[in-house]
Amino acid sequence: QVQSVESGGGSVQPGGSLRLSCTASGSIFATNAMAWYRQIPGSEREMVARITSGGSPDYVVSVKGRYAIPRDNAKNTMYLQMNTLKPEDAATYYCNAIDWAARTIRGSWGQGTQVTVSS
Repeated sequence: QVQSVESGGGSVQPGGSLRLSCTASGSIFATNAMAWYRQIPGSEREMVARITSGGSPDYVVSVKGRYAIPRDNAKNTMYLQMNTLKPEDAATYYCNAIDWAARTIRGSWGQGTQVTVSS
């Protein structure tokens, strides 16, 4: 099972940028598809971006063109580059290994990293 630790959150103004990191341990990171999720209080956790083990990304419409999800298999690390941030992007962000077809998680949840977007 993959265990992940998220970092890099913070507070930015609308239009700003942040880069989140997800460092994974446990099962072989390089062979797993990975995903970023976000959650605001009172709402379900939603997947916002995912990437195959080979590096092909996929995004939800609301972040497409603003977010990027590169991964570095040599470092067991995945990133979420977030640009042109909007107030509605504010949330706690989590990462996890996933089954690409089923969109189900394969690892355990970390504590997440908080992103605040406000002026």
